[in-house]
Amino acid sequence: MSEADPAAKSTATQKLLPRALRWFRGGAILTFLTGLAILGKRFGESPLGAAAWSTPWAITILTGALFGTLMFFNVVLVIWPKQQIVIASAKAAASGGQANAAAPVAARRAFLASRTNVVFSIPMLFFMGAASHFTLPGGGNHAAYWASVIVVAGLLEVNSLIATTGATTKPIEKIPGVIVTGFVVWAVVYALARAFLSA
Repeated sequence: MSEADPAAKSTATQKLLPRALRWFRGGAILTFLTGLAILGKRFGESPLGAAAWSTPWAITILTGALFGTLMFFNVVLVIWPKQQIVIASAKAAASGGQANAAAPVAARRAFLASRTNVVFSIPMLFFMGAASHFTLPGGGNHAAYWASVIVVAGLLEVNSLIATTGATTKPIEKIPGVIVTGFVVWAVVYALARAFLSA
């Protein structure tokens, strides 16, 4: 979109973006709800009771679920509403009205939340897959592990919600940086697991 001329960008924002966002939002909601159902079924059927939450499988899948949950909330609470502002502004301007002055700020916030979701997708996919094939250790200090992972994920999320430009957004301005950042986050979380969960 950044390389498109203003007329093409306006047309895409008015006509293509709303449809794409509806599918994007619907997919996020469906994925989140089916994920909850699968986790509920798995934990509900476990003969371990409450202890099922601290098994290597659970720690691994819930690490992925943490990132997936943040991605879901980014879609429904940040990206979707902010893009609605951008779309409404483009439609108003195209029909001869006044563009919304808040649209550029909303577009930037949606951009950062989207890029953060790509960053989150790498550890999310790894830990979801690893739950069946490459589980994390199950011993050690679970509280320290979860606290440290929540801090890492929380700092990234806060950055997507309040930062505008600068050193904290520079790594995710371009796609290669987003991918590298995602793998760095995965490596940090994996290192935290090895540090805190290996007893």
